[in-house]
Amino acid sequence: MYDVNHPVYPKLQDIGKEITKKVKPKAVVVFSAHWQAAKENKIQVNTKENADLIYDFYGFPRHYYKEKYPNVGSKEVANSVIDSLRSNDIEVEAVERGLDHGVWASFKVAFDPEENPLNVPLVQVSLFSSEDPHQHYNLGRAVANLRSQNIAIVVSGMAVHNLRDLRFSTSQPMPYTSSFDEALKDAVTCLPAEREQKMVNLLRRPDARQAHPTFDHLLPIFIGAGAAGDDVGERLWTLKEGSMSWAQYRFGEVLAN
Repeated sequence: MYDVNHPVYPKLQDIGKEITKKVKPKAVVVFSAHWQAAKENKIQVNTKENADLIYDFYGFPRHYYKEKYPNVGSKEVANSVIDSLRSNDIEVEAVERGLDHGVWASFKVAFDPEENPLNVPLVQVSLFSSEDPHQHYNLGRAVANLRSQNIAIVVSGMAVHNLRDLRFSTSQPMPYTSSFDEALKDAVTCLPAEREQKMVNLLRRPDARQAHPTFDHLLPIFIGAGAAGDDVGERLWTLKEGSMSWAQYRFGEVLAN
């Protein structure tokens, strides 16, 4: 968010501009790695219309905890999400909460309030409390109909995310960073009919727990893939860096203006 010279910074900006200038959604529904539902087998949907920020990190400089990100929620959009989940037999409850940094830190780059404001309602939805890949893929399927209403679905996580090894790594990728990042690409970009099983198989790889000691940062892309239906996944960009990968994906084509 502060390192404007990092290669991922302009890539996130490009994606944000693609969404605001070309996709032009009427709302955005976001799933973040940093919100897993408090109750087993139940999804939570944020209905708060002016969400505060949650500073869900520790030991950072003071100015991190003073950050702001203007946003407007929508009870109407939140209720559409709730209806979609219930119609697919997913238990759901409405809650009022803030936006965690999995949303606001990346959105401040992609949707800079001064240079590229989002200007549409933003509704956050939780993950399940489990690490079940099928459950999260089906969660995506349950909200896929929102896309036909011109509601964009954004999933926020990381392709490789090992904070434990961060202090031991350099800019050169760890072996598991490279291997898992490419395996993820192969699974996400395969034929849609084969995608779910190939993505599930990712979690069984011997390098999976190295790339993701916990799967919370990986599960969001299962939701995105489930919501994609017959749309093919595309890796827009990647950077393998130490124990992290910044890969970014999109499902479906963006029509040229």
